[in-house]
Amino acid sequence: MSFRRSDARPIAEWWRTVDRLLLATVLALGFAGLLLTLAASPLVAVRIGQPEHHFVVRQLLFLGPAIGLMIAISLTGVREVRRLSLAIFLVSICLMIIAIAFGAPIKGATRWLTVGPVSIQPSEFAKPAFVVLSAWFFAEGTRRRDQPGHLVAVLLYLMFAALLVLQPDFGQTMLVTLVWGALFFMAGMAWIWSAVIGAVSMAGLAGAYIMVPHVTQRVDSFLHPGSGDTFQVDTAREAILNGGWLGQGPGEGTVKRILPDAHTDFIFAVAAEEFGIIACVLLVLVFAFIVLRGMSHALRERDPFVRLAAAGLSVLIGVQAGINMAVNLGLAPAKGMTLPMVSYGGSSLISVAIAIGMILALTRRRPGSRVMLDGGGIGATA
Repeated sequence: MSFRRSDARPIAEWWRTVDRLLLATVLALGFAGLLLTLAASPLVAVRIGQPEHHFVVRQLLFLGPAIGLMIAISLTGVREVRRLSLAIFLVSICLMIIAIAFGAPIKGATRWLTVGPVSIQPSEFAKPAFVVLSAWFFAEGTRRRDQPGHLVAVLLYLMFAALLVLQPDFGQTMLVTLVWGALFFMAGMAWIWSAVIGAVSMAGLAGAYIMVPHVTQRVDSFLHPGSGDTFQVDTAREAILNGGWLGQGPGEGTVKRILPDAHTDFIFAVAAEEFGIIACVLLVLVFAFIVLRGMSHALRERDPFVRLAAAGLSVLIGVQAGINMAVNLGLAPAKGMTLPMVSYGGSSLISVAIAIGMILALTRRRPGSRVMLDGGGIGATA
């Protein structure tokens, strides 16, 4: 696609200013996820009485709207991203409350709402919006000391974390806490407050371990593998080892056939078994590129809000991917965390599309919006 410099249409302006390399990388990741869903899901679908390609078709149906939403958001500006985040967060919080109060429990948690044939997880949509709003309040609190921006950011986190705990969803709570803590640190808060937040987080984890049997079982199983049900994690590691460097080949994996959540939480293990460790390393490099690309854009931004929001959204994607891979490798307790843009799941796919769309929108080249880092000096760029 190419446009003349004189072309003033919005789509032409978008194409000239958007990070096309980041956009292409995310699109490639989405189609790689579709391929891996095709490899991982048929046996799971048959096991639950659905047609063989049930999950593949549904993932494809979600992928199109997700890409469209990502591009639509990337066409907007900084103000529109803030307004959109506020709207998404408020609606998502209301839906989370409804899910907690009236949702049907699934595996002991009330995280989903069923709308016709579709189940949605409102907390997924809230995550990118929460990051942007937190960045906004931190930036305002830093810019205007007379405004309680930092306090509002703290209250926002407490409200969101409390709702996640009530579902309960301790994996997402940990993810949100880590990303919010990173924003807190990047906003230049005092070290003492960082220590306080760290201590409170550790106390929260200890409390969850002591008071919530589900958390206790998962942590004990991780620390003492023979003490509980570690079937999925053990099977995932076996699949990774079975794949070797080059994999068994598309559709030739055998260990994946007994992995219950092969198409969601453990799709990384399926990638390893069928396409090899080299393919998994490439996946890691793709996620590293997305995060570092977003962070590099953030470093060049003049606006504190844009800098924090772009960095926070990049950290959100990176930390979620890291947790998922760590669980697959047996380096962390099982948490039910999807691999962004790769695992099956409409809510997760739409959530990541929103986050990437916001990164693309915030980091589009705008006159006077960036600084140039050159040998330690900072100069204005066009």
